[in-house]
Formats: sequence, C-alpha cells, structure tokens
Amino acid sequence: MRATYLLAFLAVLATALTASIALADGPHAPGVDPIEIDATIEQMQAAVADVRAGRRMQPKTWPGGARVAVCISFDIDNETLWRTNPIPALLSEGEYGAMEALPRILTMLDRYEIPATFYIPAMSAALHPQMIKDILQRKRHEIGVHGWVHEEPSSVGDRAKEEKALNDAIAYLTHEIGKRPVGYRAPSWDFSRYTLDLVQKAGFLYDSSLSAMDSPYELLAHGKPSGVVELPVNYILDDWPYYEPDATGSMPSPSAVYEVYKGEFDGAYNEGGLFVLTLHPHVSGHRSRIVVLDRILSHIKSKPDVWFATLEQVATYVKSQH
Repeated sequence: MRATYLLAFLAVLATALTASIALADGPHAPGVDPIEIDATIEQMQAAVADVRAGRRMQPKTWPGGARVAVCISFDIDNETLWRTNPIPALLSEGEYGAMEALPRILTMLDRYEIPATFYIPAMSAALHPQMIKDILQRKRHEIGVHGWVHEEPSSVGDRAKEEKALNDAIAYLTHEIGKRPVGYRAPSWDFSRYTLDLVQKAGFLYDSSLSAMDSPYELLAHGKPSGVVELPVNYILDDWPYYEPDATGSMPSPSAVYEVYKGEFDGAYNEGGLFVLTLHPHVSGHRSRIVVLDRILSHIKSKPDVWFATLEQVATYVKSQH
C-alpha cells in the first residue's frame, strides 16, 4: 500500500516537472531572442530586465493575528482554452466548467463559508453570463481579469494588439461586475515584454501570474518599482499539470495531489506565509476531483489562526503595511 502511494506521489511530482521543462524548452515567443551560450553578463542582465522581483512584501502579521493567509482561486477558462481548435468535442470539455463544475464549487465554498477569487476571460463570461451573477450573489467573492479570449500575451507579438485585448477585457468585466477589477492574472500565467507595462498603465493593484517568491513582493519594471503587488502562483499548487492529458498525458491519483497541496499549506502555515491555490472548474470540478478541494479546505479549517481572503484583500493589506 505504501509503495503504491509512493509511486502515485512520484507521478505527481514528475508531471509538474515535465510541465516546467516543456515551458522552459519550448519555442521562444515572437520578438524575444534566446540567450545564447556565448552571451555576455550584460546581455543576460538585459534579457531578464523587463520584469523582476523587487522588495519582499511579507507583512509581519496577518489581520487578526492570523498565522497564514489563504487564497483559493479559480481560472474559469472554459471554452476559450480551445479557441485555436474550436471543435465541438473539445469545446464541450470547457462548457462543463460552467454547466456542472462552477455550481458544484460555489456550493462547496458556501458550505465552508469562505471567499474565493475567480479570474475570467471576457469571452468565457460572455458565453455563460449566469456565472458572474452566481458568483456575485455570494457577496464575498472577487472577480479578476484573465484576458479577452485567454490570449497568451507573449504569443500576441504586438503591444497595441495586446493592450486592446486587455482594455476590452477590463471594460467588459467592469460593465458586468459593476466595478473595475483590481486584479490581473495573465492567461496561462504568460507575460510578454509589454505585459507589466500595460498592467501598470491600467492601474491594477496586483498581479497573480509569476513565481519568484513564496511571499508577496513588488514587481520591478525595467529595474524600477512598479507599485504592482505580485501574489505569486506556482504549478505545484495548480491542478492543470496533475490532471490534464493535454498537459502531461498523466492522470495521477487525486489523493496524491491532495498530499502535495497539504504539504504546501503546512509549510506556509509554519512560516507564517501566503498560500495561493489555483484550480480550474472544468478540471477540478469533476466529482472524483472536487473531493481534493473538500479535503484541503477541511484540513485548513482544522487549523487555528487562518485568514481566508480574496487576493484583492491580501494585496490591499500587504500594500497598507509597506
């Protein structure tokens, strides 16, 4: 039994590693030159300068004396994930996220009485307008920007085109929500060389797409403080690389995925840090997988001094402390 569990656990780690290697070794984005083996230090410094981690913004304490801040977040991509190959069978996988998974997830969040943050491409919201109504009915949740049609910024290759897509997404969600969103999460957590400039120009309070630290930090734009708080994500705390055949071809045990999530939360709790979980309704909203969310929420709830918050609440508090 223990050997079986160990194999499943190693499979989970292997899928995450495979996803990371694929991202690192994939074809470079339009307009981005690879760092060659004969690059100079100056060329290396210039290549990484567009977006860097700035000052650490971990607060000394969390509100109410909490030991850890917990953010449960969802990327509601739905059909937009298959925009480059929009055939019915694939689109129906995304449609499941709105039709079955999101109602199931909202019911679970109601049971635990906790807030969550939902990042929605504008096109996903337009295809399923009931989603925003159902989310906002709960009052405690946040909705953030996740692109116009889940376009990956580095693949757009044109600043003006990327800016228009971002502004159109902001305008659509502002109209539907009734207020301007303050949080941005890039589709596929992907930045172009222009993205941070555009996020800064749009006046976002925070971004949640990058992974340089475990704790909140400020983003540097071309070496200068941007004023944008980064609430970091990581594929270790994302359901996509563990479950989706499109990502790795592996389907590990949900129980093994739970152990990874639990280990990350326990570490954040011991360090007094931040825990950001990223799930996709069409992935983790299935009946055999939502039990993992149930188990991790139950585990977190069993601990004293936990602050469940939206990412907007965390970013606002962090900025007030610095």
